[in-house]
Amino acid sequence: MVTGTIEMDGKKFVVIPEEEYDHLCQCAAVAGDVDLPGLPSPDKKGNYPAVEALRVGLARKLIRRRWSVGLSQAEVARRAGIRPETLNRIEKAKVTADTGTITKIVRILEKAEHRESKR
Repeated sequence: MVTGTIEMDGKKFVVIPEEEYDHLCQCAAVAGDVDLPGLPSPDKKGNYPAVEALRVGLARKLIRRRWSVGLSQAEVARRAGIRPETLNRIEKAKVTADTGTITKIVRILEKAEHRESKR
């Protein structure tokens, strides 16, 4: 990675390629759990509705993995051969995806992770 520094108004700034900046922002978002779906409200006994909680858990895992490799929803959907709207609903924990759809998404993310690890 090529970096540099500049000074403006007495402050020092680090200059990095935009692609690296985007990657760092994605990593920060993953670390901070920004924009991840929240768990459903528990009942009076503190129990969460199972299906909704599992949807959220799956959505969070997919989002984190997608962010970690720097892919958009549209790109993952295109590579997986599914509609972007479908992936969006899965990541918002609005639907329970079938096993085949999840398998397609995971395969794309695994390939991207493999490519990322070779860098």
